[in-house]
Amino acid sequence: MTGCTAFALIRNRAAILMYKEKQVGDTKFKIQVIRSGRRTICIEITPECDVIVRAPYLTTRKEIERFIDSKSDWINKHFIKALKRKAESDRIGSEGRRPYSDDEIRKLVIKAKAIIPPKVEHYAGILNAEYGRITIRNQKTRWGSCSAKKNLNFNCYLMNAPEKVLDYVIIHEVCHLIHMDHSKEFWTLVGDMMPDYKMYRRWLKDNGDSLMYVSDSN
Repeated sequence: MTGCTAFALIRNRAAILMYKEKQVGDTKFKIQVIRSGRRTICIEITPECDVIVRAPYLTTRKEIERFIDSKSDWINKHFIKALKRKAESDRIGSEGRRPYSDDEIRKLVIKAKAIIPPKVEHYAGILNAEYGRITIRNQKTRWGSCSAKKNLNFNCYLMNAPEKVLDYVIIHEVCHLIHMDHSKEFWTLVGDMMPDYKMYRRWLKDNGDSLMYVSDSN
């Protein structure tokens, strides 16, 4: 794995962009750094395998470099996962399956809005946990999330998963209302809510990508 070779800066109205080159195995890629009015630094890897670091305007170059270096293992691990997901996506496409159309996604969102909130209410009630908004989104990399404000987000493609898998994702996020990390206590709570959750977690890892595609014959 190589380190930083050079930084290039591009200034425009939206942000200041910088690029840092890295390598995982035989694959070289650039980390795109976007400065904006946000307050914290974060990192993401898109479905197209673009690695993006978002940072506040006043963050120094050294601070950004230290952040990237501190996340090196995470970047390597998730970049490899993104490559595998993209390869799987390409394979599925070659087998006569296609992404959902905007109208089909809209129908999934409508269905999810009818099914997911009652389940959230049920499981949150068991834990006596309060939550904020429930949002249904069309996402490629996350099945669900829980914000610091206790707002819950869920992926509309979960409507294509077995109900137990959907329940696992909801339980996972509801447990984050109690533990905002993936500590031992968090997983213990998930296990208390769903003793066989590992089975459904594995199913989602093995089959999740297929939920985002539909057969051309449909």
